[in-house]
Amino acid sequence: MKTYLIKRLLQIIPTLLGITLITFLIIQLAPGNPAILRIQMAAQGQIGDAALSEQIVEDTKRLYGLDKPLPVQYALWVKRVFTFDFGNSYKDHRKVWDKIAERLPITIQLNLISIFLVYLIAIPCGVFSATRQGTLADRLLTLFFFFLYSLPSFWVAVLLIMLLGGGDFWDIFPVYGISSIGAEHFSFFPWLLDRIWHLILPVLCLTYGGLAYLSRLTRSNMLEVIREDYVRTARAKGLNERVVIFKHAFRNALLPIVTLLAFLLPAMFGGSIIIESIFSIPGMGQLGFEAVLSRDYPVIMAITTISALLTLVGLLLSDILYALLDPRIQLD
Repeated sequence: MKTYLIKRLLQIIPTLLGITLITFLIIQLAPGNPAILRIQMAAQGQIGDAALSEQIVEDTKRLYGLDKPLPVQYALWVKRVFTFDFGNSYKDHRKVWDKIAERLPITIQLNLISIFLVYLIAIPCGVFSATRQGTLADRLLTLFFFFLYSLPSFWVAVLLIMLLGGGDFWDIFPVYGISSIGAEHFSFFPWLLDRIWHLILPVLCLTYGGLAYLSRLTRSNMLEVIREDYVRTARAKGLNERVVIFKHAFRNALLPIVTLLAFLLPAMFGGSIIIESIFSIPGMGQLGFEAVLSRDYPVIMAITTISALLTLVGLLLSDILYALLDPRIQLD
């Protein structure tokens, strides 16, 4: 196990470098950069005379280090990454870590609640549906979850705002931000209730798609496992059906589900661009979207690099959990 872990940890370094290199090149190939944006602002008369645009471009390039060759820019970026210094934002010159620290707790709140609800509801529903294959309950659950899976999250978010957020019908839930004005002065329980009330609609939009997918995945895995010989043998021994399902079948059906853990960590960090934008939630998804629009390279590279690192760590955790769930898997 130790040898395997050391090898995988060493593999993370070149993989992460490759991801950062590809991301850096894609960003450089994308049209527009901070200097060009400054030219456009100058031409529109927002920052002085347009005749000064050339000088503005040169000053901007020197300020951001864009006047250096691309290999030098990438080398400087990698050096900062390995010292955990992502530099300053091009947009407002604040430290990238400070901007991430502001947005990350909000995104973690949203995703932790959503992931908890998805697993809490989807796995029992999937097991229930698999153990009653072909029945009316199984068909209704399958139809219901396929219906949920087909609904676009942005459409559902807009529909909920119209129905429950004071759009055209009831004004029940707030649809802006995560707290009411002045909520920081509330005592703990009023503050908590206010936060929950603001998160209901965004969490609902983040949850239903994953709920449908995970439930169907659990069902298909359980159907494969309960047909295995060892499950039939356990039943032939006279074991209780609950013991057969949850002790013998369910543990092996979890293996493909564990793979999803590789994507939970980056999802918790990256956030949801669409939902956070619709509900005006200042999370990581909105930060990344704003960084792309403003060509804020340090923020884009920071979010991409950390998301890639979390994905690689998630894959490693998935392999370890595989070995714990199935003794036949030998990581050595």
